[in-house]
Amino acid sequence: MAIRVLLVDDQPLLRTGFRLILESEPEISVVGEAADGHAALADTRRLLPDVVLMDIRMPGKDGIDATREILRWANGSGQQVRVLVLTTFDLDEYVVEALRAGASGFLLKDVPPDELAGAIRVVADGAAIVAPTVTRRLLDRFADKLPASRERPAPQLDHLTEREREVLRLLARGLSNAEIARRLVVSDTTVKTHVGNVLTKLGLRDRVQAVVHAYETGIVRPGEDED
Repeated sequence: MAIRVLLVDDQPLLRTGFRLILESEPEISVVGEAADGHAALADTRRLLPDVVLMDIRMPGKDGIDATREILRWANGSGQQVRVLVLTTFDLDEYVVEALRAGASGFLLKDVPPDELAGAIRVVADGAAIVAPTVTRRLLDRFADKLPASRERPAPQLDHLTEREREVLRLLARGLSNAEIARRLVVSDTTVKTHVGNVLTKLGLRDRVQAVVHAYETGIVRPGEDED
């Protein structure tokens, strides 16, 4: 079945450009367009897209608030909706807030067409499009500007085993599963199991949110070097 995409941007020309790109992909279907966050939430409820391609800076309800409300609604209704945010700058503090709100990653607005389609496929498949190394770079730059989380209390890190804490720390430093496996002298499968346990115990959606939470709870601190 085709991946259903909702386009959200206050600039009609950009929405038209994205639609032309995505409609050339046989496995992607653009089911609607919205010009602001209020319309995005209403259209998500009505059209049930798999992926919302979300602009950040819009009049009225911005993309961060819209992302937060869309994913809160999706979690409450059991719908599988993913949000992929768009930004003009690759180091934009608003991107961090969008990731904290639950977005599965971000793209630059000048993303090449093949990368746009590829990112939508990745997100629709339940993965995150922002590499942990990129997320760490964002957090290192903007951590001192992040407000306290308003959505939920800090994760219950005491539920993690010592090994799971170690895996979370390495994951937050940008290491891949293979790199973590080499560091801990275990198999890739074991690392994958530990990562899954960390996400489940902390109620996180993906590796990107795991990196954010590692910073929020002090597991990793901005600018901290690897051991």
